[in-house]
Amino acid sequence: MSDAAPLLIGMFDSPFVRRVAVSMDLLGLPFEHRDWSVGRDFDRIRAYSPLGRVPVLAPADGEALIESAMILEHLDDVVGPDRALMPPSGPDRRAALRLMAFATGVVEKGLQVVMERVFRPEALHHAPFVERCRTQMRGALGELERACVAAGDRDWLVGGRMTQADITLACFVTYVHEAVPEPLDAYPALQARHARCEALPVFRRYHVPFFQPDASGAAGA
Repeated sequence: MSDAAPLLIGMFDSPFVRRVAVSMDLLGLPFEHRDWSVGRDFDRIRAYSPLGRVPVLAPADGEALIESAMILEHLDDVVGPDRALMPPSGPDRRAALRLMAFATGVVEKGLQVVMERVFRPEALHHAPFVERCRTQMRGALGELERACVAAGDRDWLVGGRMTQADITLACFVTYVHEAVPEPLDAYPALQARHARCEALPVFRRYHVPFFQPDASGAAGA
């Protein structure tokens, strides 16, 4: 088996690519980055994943891994349960999964708002659809706010160390805050926790400000 570092394909302004990069850094797993756009570099990405989506994690040998959830599961398997970023079982795992589900809902609805703005002519924008997406997004943000209030002064949302719940929340909330853009003033506990995560060097290292694509490209998944 080759010792060469795998390729992480995708731009860091994608919240899905970014959470993989942050996770690999925290786990001490090296990677080579390919800053490829799903618009500009669609065919190059499809050589690794026919879906043409990012992130893709491509080892020097073996099959490429697609979809950030699949990649994160693989990373935890590589490092083992003592270092894994997801709790292995029980209430802590369920709590982390619940928080990640709401954070994923936030970013998915935010992406739909962005896609409507970027990919449909203004005359065809459907205001009720956009408002519905914003309502769903804000409902999920409200759940994350309640979780942050419940966590109080604890450093991390679940257990005694950073988990994938913290990483996913920070990366996904950053995206909707910058790209939709959605203000966070209505969610002070979430806003404060998000800011603390984003101030950490490992998050700053992979932060690329949102750059609105043209009609030929969009974020990954």
